[in-house]
Amino acid sequence: MTTQTPTRDPGHRLQMLLDRQDILDCLVRISRGVDRFDRDLFLSGFHDDAVISAGVCVGGPAETYEWASRVHEQGQSATHHNLLNHTCDIDGDLAHAETYFLFVGRNRDETNWIAGGRYIDRLERRAGVWKIALRNTAMEWSGLVPTLPVPFADVADVHANGAPARSREDPSYLRPLQNRRKRRIPTA
Repeated sequence: MTTQTPTRDPGHRLQMLLDRQDILDCLVRISRGVDRFDRDLFLSGFHDDAVISAGVCVGGPAETYEWASRVHEQGQSATHHNLLNHTCDIDGDLAHAETYFLFVGRNRDETNWIAGGRYIDRLERRAGVWKIALRNTAMEWSGLVPTLPVPFADVADVHANGAPARSREDPSYLRPLQNRRKRRIPTA
């Protein structure tokens, strides 16, 4: 990646920060969309004519979503696509980003899979909106993590505020967010 020359112009710096935030928000929507099986949210991060290269799959956003959701539904009961280091070079309405990711999945056989790599993206701003035009996924490592019980699963009201779900039933979609659990602080 090229390094941009810093500028002292506050207006330009502010616009660059706003663009970077819009680009990062786009990437977060995609990860959340795949983890929550929210097709619309996933697709909102890609231009309709985008190409996604991910493992054995090379295709457009809709067909890639169908493939990925099927793979994750069959293989895992929970997934987390975490975004880490993020660099972004912006040149007008074109940007190139590299974003490290950490994937963690609870497999259907009760094992835990962890993998890491990078999303290497070309984004374009069209009609004032940043979306991905090309994504190359670089998987760099993976492994299994020992399985332990899910913490606090035995607490009677642990899901009173909503149980984790791979759908829009997940508590992260609730508005307004409310607490339905009785207040208590454990003594030990």
